[in-house]
Amino acid sequence: MNVIRLALGQINLTVGDIAANTQRILDGIQQAQQQQADLIVFPELSICGYPPEDILLRPSLQPLVERALQKIQASAKNISVLVGHPRWHQGKLYNSASVFSETQLVASYDKHRLPNYSVFDEQRYFQSGENCVCFQLNNIRFAISICEDIWSPAVMAAAKQAGAQCMLNLNASPYHLGKNSEREAAVAARIGESPMPVVYVNLHGGQDELVFDGSSFVMDEQQHVVARFPAFVEQVETVELCFQESGSRWSDCQVVAHPQKLEGAYQALVLGVQDFVRKNGFEQVVLGLSGGIDSALTALIAVDALGAENVVAVMLPTRYTSSMSLEDAQQLAKNLSINYRVIAIESVFEAFNHLLADEFVGYESDTTEENIQARCRGLILMAISNKKHCMVLTTGNKSEMAVGYSTLYGDMAGGFDVLKDVPKTLVYELSRYCNRNQVIIPQRIIDRPPSAELREDQTDQDSLPDYEILDGVLEAYVEQDKPFDEIVAMGYEASVVARIIQMVDRNEYKRRQAPPGIRITPRAFGKDRRYPIVSGFHDKQII
Repeated sequence: MNVIRLALGQINLTVGDIAANTQRILDGIQQAQQQQADLIVFPELSICGYPPEDILLRPSLQPLVERALQKIQASAKNISVLVGHPRWHQGKLYNSASVFSETQLVASYDKHRLPNYSVFDEQRYFQSGENCVCFQLNNIRFAISICEDIWSPAVMAAAKQAGAQCMLNLNASPYHLGKNSEREAAVAARIGESPMPVVYVNLHGGQDELVFDGSSFVMDEQQHVVARFPAFVEQVETVELCFQESGSRWSDCQVVAHPQKLEGAYQALVLGVQDFVRKNGFEQVVLGLSGGIDSALTALIAVDALGAENVVAVMLPTRYTSSMSLEDAQQLAKNLSINYRVIAIESVFEAFNHLLADEFVGYESDTTEENIQARCRGLILMAISNKKHCMVLTTGNKSEMAVGYSTLYGDMAGGFDVLKDVPKTLVYELSRYCNRNQVIIPQRIIDRPPSAELREDQTDQDSLPDYEILDGVLEAYVEQDKPFDEIVAMGYEASVVARIIQMVDRNEYKRRQAPPGIRITPRAFGKDRRYPIVSGFHDKQII
C-alpha cells in the first residue's frame, strides 16, 4: 500500500509580478508543509501569471523567471513541488511545468496542446512539447499535463502507456457560465479512455477581463469526483491518496458543490472587480448612480468586492431625471451604506447648449443633446477619478454594448465596465438574486421600465426591441455565430433580426473604445470576438 499527501495550490497571482507570485508560491509551499504534504501542485504558468501575453517577448523576463525557479527549487525540502512557468530551451519558448524534490530538479514537462481560439493565443508565443514526463514519489508514478492537454486523448494515453498511475494537470482555465461541468466532463472522458485518477489544479483570481474560479478537483479512475475545492476562493489544501491492489482510495477530501448559475455569475463579477481595481493600484471606485437597474447592480457588486467605504456613488440629474429615480438612488445608497452625493448637471448642460447654439442653427433637437448629457456626466466622474484617485466603473450591459445603445466619452467613459458581458435579461435575474433574502435593490428599480432619461417619457424600448427578444437574437448571433436565416427559423421576425444584426455590425467602432469588462459568457466582446472595425461583411450580401 503506497500513500502520498497531495496539496493543491489554488492561488491568486498577478501577471508579470514575478516577485509577488514567487512569494505566494513559497507561502503555499510553507502551508503545504504545515499540512504534512509530500507534494504540492500549482497552476499553469504560476511564476509569470496567466495570460502573460506579450510580456513573454520581453528579454528581461527570462532571468527573472530563472531566479524565481532557483528560489522555489531551494525551498523544496521535505516536500516536492510541481510549478508552472515559461521555459526557454535552445532558442524556443515552452509553456512548462517543473518538479523539484530535495532541492533538485526532477523533471520538466512542456505543454503539448496550445489553444489558439476564444481568449487563447498560445501559438503566438510557445512551441509545442512532445515529451511524456513521469516521475515517481512514494512508489507512485505520476504523469504531468498542462490545461488543454487534458482535453486531448493522446496525452493521457501516452502517460498511461508510460506506466503512470495518476495524472497531475496544471490549469489556468477561465470561468464562464457552465464551464465547471465542461471541465469535469472532459476529464471524465479522458479517464474513460485511459483509466487513472486526475488531479486538476486551477488558478484563482481576476486578470483583466478574465476570471479564474479555481474549482480544483480530483477525479478517481471510476470517474467519481472525490474532492472539489470551492469556487472563487483562494485555498491550499491537502488530500491523501492511497494506492492498493484494488485501485486508488482518497481521504481527507472535501467535495464542495458547484455554485448555481446566478451565484457563480455574481461571484465571478465580484472577484473580477476586486482584482481589477486592486491589482491596478486603486482602493476606491466611483460610479454614476442613475436610479436604474444597471447602476444599482454595479454598485452592489462594487460594495461586495471592495467594501462600502470604498464605493462613491454620484447622482447626476438633469431636467429629465424623474423624482422616482432620485428617490430610488438615494434609497439604494442608504441600503448599501455607500458614500453618496447629488451633483446636478443642468447648468453644465445648458452651458453646452448655449455654446453650440450658433453651430446648431437650423437643426432639430435629436440624440446629440441626449449624448451631451451623458458626456457631461462622464466628464464629472472622470474629474472625480483624477482628483481622488478612484477608478470609474461604467454600468453598460452586454445588450447595450452589442447594439451601440451607449455614448462614447459619456456613459462609456471609465476604467472598467462591470456588466459588459452581462445581457440585460441576466441583469434582471441577478438583481432578483441579490434581493433573495432581503430587499437591497429597491423593488421599484427592478419593476419599472428601463430608461436612459435623456428626454421626456423615454424608455429603452423606444429605440430597442424588447430585451427578451433582443437578448435571444444576440445570443444566437454573437455567442453562437448563427446566420440570419437560422435565427429567423428560431421564430424571430425577419425585420427585427436584420435590424439587430445591423446594429451589432455597425457598432464595432464603439465597442473597440469601450473599457474592459468581466467575461462570464462563452463569447464576450474583446478577446473572444475579434471583428474588424471597418467591414462590409453581412450575411445577406449578393455576389
